[in-house]
Amino acid sequence: MRLQRIMAVSKILSSHLPRMHRPNASRQMGSVASALKNSPIFRTLGLIGGKWVEAYDHHTLQVNNPANGELITEIPFMGTLETNDAISAASEAFNSWSKLTAAERSKYLRNWYNLIMTHREELGQLITLEQGKPLKEALGEVNYGASFIEFYAEEAKRIYGDIIPAPLGDRRLFVLKQPVGIVGAVTPWNFPLAMITRKVGPALACGCTVVVKPSELTPLTALAAAELSLQAGIPPGVLNMVMGNAPKIGDALLANPQVRKITFTGSTAVGKKLMAGAADTVKRVSLELGGNAPCIVFDDADLHVAVKGTLAAKFRNSGQTCVCANRVIVQEGIYDKFAEAFSKSVQTLQVGDGFTEGVAQGPLINESAVQKVERFLQDASSKGAKVILGGKRHSLGMTFYEPTIVTDVKSDMLLASEEVFGPVAPLLRFKTEEEAIQMANNTKAGLAAYVFTKNVQRTWRVSEALEYGLVGVNEGIISNEVAPFGGVKQSGLGREGSKYGLDEYLEVKYVCLGDMNRT
Repeated sequence: MRLQRIMAVSKILSSHLPRMHRPNASRQMGSVASALKNSPIFRTLGLIGGKWVEAYDHHTLQVNNPANGELITEIPFMGTLETNDAISAASEAFNSWSKLTAAERSKYLRNWYNLIMTHREELGQLITLEQGKPLKEALGEVNYGASFIEFYAEEAKRIYGDIIPAPLGDRRLFVLKQPVGIVGAVTPWNFPLAMITRKVGPALACGCTVVVKPSELTPLTALAAAELSLQAGIPPGVLNMVMGNAPKIGDALLANPQVRKITFTGSTAVGKKLMAGAADTVKRVSLELGGNAPCIVFDDADLHVAVKGTLAAKFRNSGQTCVCANRVIVQEGIYDKFAEAFSKSVQTLQVGDGFTEGVAQGPLINESAVQKVERFLQDASSKGAKVILGGKRHSLGMTFYEPTIVTDVKSDMLLASEEVFGPVAPLLRFKTEEEAIQMANNTKAGLAAYVFTKNVQRTWRVSEALEYGLVGVNEGIISNEVAPFGGVKQSGLGREGSKYGLDEYLEVKYVCLGDMNRT
């Protein structure tokens, strides 16, 4: 009966979802775009060896605003030749950059961090313009992204080796840590700044040089960050940017033996291809891949905390993050109560252009993303699930989609088995703790998981039993620069952030010094 009341109320409320006054919003977007194009950090060319360059064949690619489809600018459509030149520039720069003292590299990174924070507003506006997330959220990404540069500026001076007690008296055993070499970094569109700084920060701190391929959907933030790195004094060739033909750029990075490491954030399917391609030259690989995050709400959870945390874990960036709660698994004793309270909270989310005050959810990145959401919902509905809130394109048009809640979701539905990457919260029901753990672990993914309970003993039991690299307990936002970020199973290899993130860019060298007692 309670769910019937929720559905009835939802039908009334859904007809009154917040609307954006498009003419005013369009003028505001146009004003911001115009101002950004006159900014000294606005760049539209690739960066190779410290020089801003076009594609060699002069081909270009459009960058569009997902909120209104309007053209922002065009960027070079680069490929194999440009990537090979970027690798050569990184190789030449490596000879000197790797030999700098840790203190010197630290100063360059600190300068870069300071400039990012000085240009925080412009970077946030760029993120909203090309990616679509609300400006407040975009500014949060700038803070988050900058934190990795600041952290690794400090950690650069704490890359320690070892002296090992030798088994023989005339030997001395040393362990050195040295930069792995040139790094190829492939980054996604959903965090166009933070996914770059989380990789480039530790790489530069260790003495590596980098060739970055940002997403062609959101290259402008990456190019602005690269411009600021030059202003910070980071030498030419240490950081290079190429974008355009993703397969050709990727193949060039994989084929070149000078590239010693590939780091990638994106889909599991692409990650597998990169991993296979890296085998020919035996490159080191770190992969941060897709997720299918469970959010487990136990009967003994604080309802307010659970609703607030689940809201943050699910709807941040319109559900377009790899750590978004993809399955909300709720114990039967609190299921109806949680569904009702959660619906009321989700109903308050204002949808609109990211530059509009009060907006909490922007557009999806493109039409394909909307069609995926629609396909998942159609599958769930055909198998008996009930849409109690949202469930259709927003009246704003374009790629805006209503925040959506679906109940009676079963494990055989796409919403439960695959990553929806959109503003859809599927609610599944469970009876026992053991069942919840089994449901949560029943996936190939293993990136993030969330648990809501007031039982301390259960906190430990469930956290240890969950097959995930990250677990948030009574908290929906868990990533930060001091904690290791990464998954298990098919959600990837390696860790980013924290002191452990340095290990991905370092080789361990053992030196045995003999004949110490010879006269």
